[in-house]
Amino acid sequence: MRALLFFRPARALSLLSCALLLASLFISPAARAFSFFDVAKQARTLAAQRYKAPEPNLPEALQQLKFAEYQQLQFRSDRMRWRDAGTRFQLSFYHEGMHFNTPVKINEIDGQGVRPIVFNPDDFDYGSLNVDSSGLKGLGYAGFKVLYPVNSPNKRDDEIASFLGASYFRNIGKGQVYGISARGLAVDTALASGEEFPYFREFWIARPSREDRELVIYALLDSPRVTGAYRFVLRPGEDAIVDVKARIYLRAPVNRLGLAPLTSMYLYGPNQPATTPSYRPEIHDSDGLAIHTDNDEWMWRPLTNPRKLAVSAFAAENPKGFGLLQRGREFSRYEDLDDRYDLRPSVWIEPQGKWGKGSVQLVEIPTPDETNDNIVAFWVPDTQPEPDKPLDLNYRMTWTRNEAKIQASNLSWVAQTRRSREEVKGPDLIRRSDGTTTFVVDFVGPPLSKLPPDATVRADIWADSNGQIVDANVRRNPVTGGRRLMLRLSVKDPNKPVEMRASLNNGQDPLTEIWTYRWQINEPDTK
Repeated sequence: MRALLFFRPARALSLLSCALLLASLFISPAARAFSFFDVAKQARTLAAQRYKAPEPNLPEALQQLKFAEYQQLQFRSDRMRWRDAGTRFQLSFYHEGMHFNTPVKINEIDGQGVRPIVFNPDDFDYGSLNVDSSGLKGLGYAGFKVLYPVNSPNKRDDEIASFLGASYFRNIGKGQVYGISARGLAVDTALASGEEFPYFREFWIARPSREDRELVIYALLDSPRVTGAYRFVLRPGEDAIVDVKARIYLRAPVNRLGLAPLTSMYLYGPNQPATTPSYRPEIHDSDGLAIHTDNDEWMWRPLTNPRKLAVSAFAAENPKGFGLLQRGREFSRYEDLDDRYDLRPSVWIEPQGKWGKGSVQLVEIPTPDETNDNIVAFWVPDTQPEPDKPLDLNYRMTWTRNEAKIQASNLSWVAQTRRSREEVKGPDLIRRSDGTTTFVVDFVGPPLSKLPPDATVRADIWADSNGQIVDANVRRNPVTGGRRLMLRLSVKDPNKPVEMRASLNNGQDPLTEIWTYRWQINEPDTK
């Protein structure tokens, strides 16, 4: 018979104290010196105060720098933070310059406490620029980089993360190159009233030990109507994993509160070809928005470069994930040896806990070239927190080139979307245009490739009241082992958009994710 043990209160308290003492031994000294709640306290205090804009301190000569000139301001490799500390991580820093004209406070946390990392112009190489570094001692840093041997254990200067400008940051894993960016928060994006850009005004970086394979970064966010505390836990590897914990306070209500925002670029691709000759068939950091809903529905929305601003909202309650993906992985789709769009990561947002009711919103902004980020995706809650009441948010970010890790295992997915205006064959077998638009959607994946070649596959298709599906057929694609859906669409009012949805099934069960598309015929192709 199992004995039951009872403790007197004093004895129980003693054992609890011992347990807490033992647990504290496994917490790094840096973690004990500073925590997320220290930042949250500052965010709450800031929210109760009137907003004070940061004061630029940059000499005019550095403000006038062009981008190529700013690139010459390089932190010296022999001055990397933690270079000789025995840790795998190193820090490098961005110089103020160009439009990065206000200093960002950066602190280091170690076992002794918190100390500022002081700007020193001697830590920088100014290249061919004629800069008097003696007059720059009062400046600060614009941001910082994180380095880690992700591509080779003997190479310590692999850049894996960058925090620069407003609340922007980027991460990459093994074999990836920078593309898509993330932000701490998006406020009133794509509204006529104008966007507000919260910024990280201060960082605290926990000094890692020799054994650490992760880096902890805290950040304090501020803007006229919002403050926030953030904790980022970076885990470099094949994929870059970032766990985000945030506590957000509103000074005043906002019109569109964008949580876990992602920012990317789409210029042209197979669904929207370039109209001028180019050796590069596609140019984009991401080619679609993926959403995983609470009822296990998967959706795919190909990106476009619209003529006019376009905002789409996908209602969901407690989403399981969303992200901007780069599904086109073959080099032949881009043929770009310099920018390597085939190596740019997809980013998947996986909420931790229940986010409640809201919508994943996609913003597509016209752009004439690839230098502008014109795609934004984020989560917008239906209900905003009251002033003085925090909104707590936790999520995991995965930066990957292996999209199979973030796709449903029991559904096939969209490999590509193409568009054509002449897919009607006449009696003489010549293709003619009848005013309709043809969309070609290739679905691939095990659920389709495992089917017998003669298996019946049906399409479930829908278009809103401004569109009419004239014809649709599904045929096997022997090259991919998947199925190709071809549908012809007739538009009633060419000046208004048409929303479409399509998926494949076997008559009972779904075989694919849901393809969604927004098409407006009077939007010319990108030049």
